Amino acid sequence: MEKFFASCPRGLEALLAEDLTAAGVKDLKAIPGGVHFVADWPTCYAANLHSRIATRILWRVAHGRYAKEDDIYKLALDCPWGKWFAATQTIRVDVTAVKSPLKSLEFITLRIKDAICDRFRADTGKRPNVDTREPDVRMHGFITADECTLYIDTSGAPLYQRGLRQKTVEAPLKENLAAGILKLTGWKPGEEALCDPMCGSGTFLIEAAQMALDVAPGLGRHFAFERFRHYERDTWLPIRQAAEARRQPPRKLAIYGSDILESQQRKAFVNLRSAGLEGCVEVARADLLELQAPAPAGVLVANPPYGVRLSDTTELEAFYPKLGDALKAHWAGWRCYFFTGDPALPKGVRLKASKRTPLFNGAIECRLFEYQMIAGSARKPKPADNAAGQDPLPKD
Repeated sequence: MEKFFASCPRGLEALLAEDLTAAGVKDLKAIPGGVHFVADWPTCYAANLHSRIATRILWRVAHGRYAKEDDIYKLALDCPWGKWFAATQTIRVDVTAVKSPLKSLEFITLRIKDAICDRFRADTGKRPNVDTREPDVRMHGFITADECTLYIDTSGAPLYQRGLRQKTVEAPLKENLAAGILKLTGWKPGEEALCDPMCGSGTFLIEAAQMALDVAPGLGRHFAFERFRHYERDTWLPIRQAAEARRQPPRKLAIYGSDILESQQRKAFVNLRSAGLEGCVEVARADLLELQAPAPAGVLVANPPYGVRLSDTTELEAFYPKLGDALKAHWAGWRCYFFTGDPALPKGVRLKASKRTPLFNGAIECRLFEYQMIAGSARKPKPADNAAGQDPLPKD
């Protein structure tokens, strides 16, 4: 059995633990930012293929205490790197630290890289080259106040890169964060309608359609573990083939997307087609403020623009009250979810959120707001409100 660490967007650790359990992991522990787990290699393969929430799955290869930089160099030098990959493969080293007294992470990164190359040179007479853009093998060092852990990345490109999306918008939502948000809404594929009325490049739509059709998120890509010396192709192929067999054929789904910009609608359509989901999701050009709900009940989920993402806060301040009015007028019977880093949204929409879930979009602290639009809750004017025939609001 081997030790692994799966990272994820902060706030989604419990969902990641569920993902890993479904992939066959039995021994796990969630911490802020991810989940430690113990598993065999077939389970690691399956977790990479099936996890919708993980960002990377790292294999722990060394752990030890340190007092100075040379201790970390020695820890890396003692690892039998040539047992795991070849000197002809390119490498990259990344280091993160929490409360470390060491002054320079760049220097530590360089020392770990030097140790790997020195060990290869001593064992084989050759050393691997560095490729910071598309390396064959990635190493990660994690340093605390007095301990260092070294990992080899089993994923390669981040797992949110499904190998599908071609067209992006200014600030696209990462696929694993979108999948986590969909799970947090409690949406039931096949039982409830889903609508993203600010769909942009279609990330929510694609993730939802893949969930509904039981498409494993990793079917469109390759993984770093396929380049390891100890990779077992005969073990991996049946895992992948089983996922292919579970994949349902495309069909029309009760999933709807729209965007006020025709250019964004086109991007969503292109991305759905690239994902093999053309015809599964209805995508239209529409203004959310005028859009009618496509079904009597369902889940609305959206990632509206906010100040850090798009700078025009004046437009947003004017938009939020109209959004609240539109929800009351057109979305009765729906559970509506808005993911935003703008603290002005809940006050601006003038609706009481039934739930606020803290999440992080990269380094940006955000909230997922839930609004349950109960049928018949839209406020209607009382007969006496304008009994004297006067305008209810003064005109400037």
